[in-house]
Amino acid sequence: MNTLNQQYEEKVRPCIDLIDSLRSLGVERDLALPAIAVIGDQSSGKSSVLEALSGVALPRGSGIVTRCPLELKMKRKKEGEEWYGKISYQDHEEEMDDPAVVEKKIREAQDEMAGVGVGISDDLISLEIASPDVPDLTLIDLPGIARVAVKGQPENIGDQIKRLIQKFITKQETISLVVVPCNVDIATTEALKMAQGVDADGERTLGILTKPDLVDKGTEETVVEIVHNEVIHLKKGYMIVKCRGQKEITEKVSLTEAIEREKDFFNSHVHFQTLHDEGYATVPKLAEKLTLELVHHIQRSLPRLEEQVEEKLKQTRKELEKYRCGPPSDRVGRLSYLIDVSLIVSHFYTWITLLFQSKCNQTDFKLMTANQSNIFHLLRKEFAAWKEIISTSERNCECKVATYERKYRGRELPGFINYKTFEVMIKEHIKQLEEPAVTKLKEVAEIVKRQMFKLAESSLLGFPNLIRTAKMKIEAIKKEKEALAEATLRTQFRMEMIIYTQDDRYSKKLGKRKREDTTFINKTVNTYANGATLKEMTHHLKSYYQIAGQRLADQIPLVIHYYLLQESAVQLQREMLHMLQDKEKTKLLLQEDASIKSQRNSLQKRLDRLSKARVLLTDFSMDMRNFSTPQLLSTP
Repeated sequence: MNTLNQQYEEKVRPCIDLIDSLRSLGVERDLALPAIAVIGDQSSGKSSVLEALSGVALPRGSGIVTRCPLELKMKRKKEGEEWYGKISYQDHEEEMDDPAVVEKKIREAQDEMAGVGVGISDDLISLEIASPDVPDLTLIDLPGIARVAVKGQPENIGDQIKRLIQKFITKQETISLVVVPCNVDIATTEALKMAQGVDADGERTLGILTKPDLVDKGTEETVVEIVHNEVIHLKKGYMIVKCRGQKEITEKVSLTEAIEREKDFFNSHVHFQTLHDEGYATVPKLAEKLTLELVHHIQRSLPRLEEQVEEKLKQTRKELEKYRCGPPSDRVGRLSYLIDVSLIVSHFYTWITLLFQSKCNQTDFKLMTANQSNIFHLLRKEFAAWKEIISTSERNCECKVATYERKYRGRELPGFINYKTFEVMIKEHIKQLEEPAVTKLKEVAEIVKRQMFKLAESSLLGFPNLIRTAKMKIEAIKKEKEALAEATLRTQFRMEMIIYTQDDRYSKKLGKRKREDTTFINKTVNTYANGATLKEMTHHLKSYYQIAGQRLADQIPLVIHYYLLQESAVQLQREMLHMLQDKEKTKLLLQEDASIKSQRNSLQKRLDRLSKARVLLTDFSMDMRNFSTPQLLSTP
């Protein structure tokens, strides 16, 4: 990292520390953070690359070795300072002063989180390493892609690993670091295919070629072409490294010596020397490249990250408002809490009132929007449907007159209008509306009940016993008021069996109907026929039916409104407030739902970490406002 100038060194660590701090707060549970995820097929050399970068031995072996995502946080210390390590997972945190114990601690963490054996887990292990020999860099190591399950592994282990990898690399905030051995066909590697699947243009993908010493003779030029981005193009390009092989590990070749051997290998290789000269090869150059990529990536992501934190904070506050404060344990607090709950119940009544109001002001409208929409937009449809039932019945009037004339006219001659017949037909016609009216009443009663239930669930959220009691009362009041409303409706229909309306009103309605009917024929001796008789009878029936129909069209909704809305709201308020006067029952009613308490605590924790994240981002932005990262590395 000695190619970094002083200004850049001062700014690299704060950038990476910012994201590490956000991740430590747990912000990644709420939104995606800039990261570099390391992926590769099994035996691709992925662990060797990470070992070379971090300076510590990581778990090795056959099959799946990395069984949990490993966040590898490397912090460069000044020369002469001691090595330091810390491993964190779940609620466990442990410091280390010896790099030799790192591998053992990671295995213990994986056994704890994924179980002893070969299972995998989505939970993150965080490994922090501070040393003069590491770059300022944070990487996330993911399990190697398995093609075939081995003994002890579930049959779908390959799918499980791919799902875990997909979870990370799909995020637009993640750079995919794809590790591919030089001695395999790069086009067939599963890791590169997965990266291309979520990043078709290679905007977020960087390739690393490993094991250059195992390249088949005659294929070296192909490797050079790949690194030169001439085979499968990636915007971030490729790097090539040679890490310790198994033989060197067995011989206990140190990482420092391995880096020197790597440099000698590239400098002396007839084909790969040019890659070294161009800055595409060796682990130190890779570290420099990755640090630069990560810092630039963080800086590009910061504006959107700040927006996301603000959006999430706003959303969290809004959600938290619904859950209010939980019941306190002390006596004074409980008294204050009881007053607050009384206000909540009072607000519940207010919202019920607003729910049933046909007109409200702007403040009321905002209240309703937050809790429940006005019920009249639902009932208006039901009342319009009731009006259509009446209108349809009126349209069928003429047809019924003809049927009645055909079936029941006796020996009387045509043209004689029988009042008794008129009365019987009107009564029969109106009687047929009674059961549809009662049905409509029951339908509206169910709608009102459902809306009141919803309002109870939202406004009394967190108090299951209180909600349950409110629903019981709503159900009881609904049954009581529905029965009263039905009795009133049936009384209304019995009164409608008395054929009556003001004479002048009927005469005007009849005269208007006759004038509007262009087919009406003046009664003369020559034109008296059965058709004229039916037309006359129809005019009388329709004229009266219009008057009675209008009464019913208005009266039925009025009865429903009075009993199911107005009376129900008043009685519900009275009973709910009276219920809270009973101190013995109040304690039971105000018991809080455990899931509500858990959700409130979860939201409060989210609010706390997002608030801290906002402070971190604000402070960082102020520090960086007048700073522009120089281009210190000639990116290949």
